[in-house]
Amino acid sequence: MSASLSGLLKPWTPRVFLVRWTRYNPYYLEPEVRKEAYSRPETALSAEEKELQELKETRPIKAAPNSVTSSVFHDPVISKFINMMMKNGEKFLVRGIMADTLELLKRKQVEKYHKAPPEKKEEIECNPYVIFHQAMENCKPVVGLASIQKGGKYYQVPIPLKDSRRRYLAMKWMITECRENKHRRTHMPDKLSQELLAAWMMEGNVIKKKFELHKMAEANRAFAHYRWW
Repeated sequence: MSASLSGLLKPWTPRVFLVRWTRYNPYYLEPEVRKEAYSRPETALSAEEKELQELKETRPIKAAPNSVTSSVFHDPVISKFINMMMKNGEKFLVRGIMADTLELLKRKQVEKYHKAPPEKKEEIECNPYVIFHQAMENCKPVVGLASIQKGGKYYQVPIPLKDSRRRYLAMKWMITECRENKHRRTHMPDKLSQELLAAWMMEGNVIKKKFELHKMAEANRAFAHYRWW
């Protein structure tokens, strides 16, 4: 038993197996970063979960990756937006810009809330995270164009987009709009908060880009059959 255990704990080198390179051998357990998993009572656990909990007391556990966190303030969509906006690895700078943007959104909406009449205060959204997510949803296109060659000619064929591609285009358009069409005296958080508010209300240049892409796809609908041929 001790010999087999020592063999499992040795550094493991994958050779002909179709797995990714890892410094941990199969004896190591996966980490659990969800706080809810540790706050559940023992009576609410199933037999498999109890067995896994007992194994964690004796077997080593892999280190959690840097991208994983148990913070209640973690937002995966905002993290992706920060990574897309980052240049030259200056993530601390971009995080500050994003925090200032959310603060400006909050300030603008709270100011609007206090100036509004009592009957319209309930309609004003003051949560900047809700505004950001709704703005991103409004900017996501439904269809796109793909260049397909048929008979020596290239056609712009309309195709439905995956969720990851839709999210990428929405974030890319938002970042490009804020960088290229920004006044030199306007700071990035100011411009980004303006564009997010405009997109939240279905206005602004990013929404126009989305509608222009939809119009081009509608105009090229005659080439839609080239998608399968």
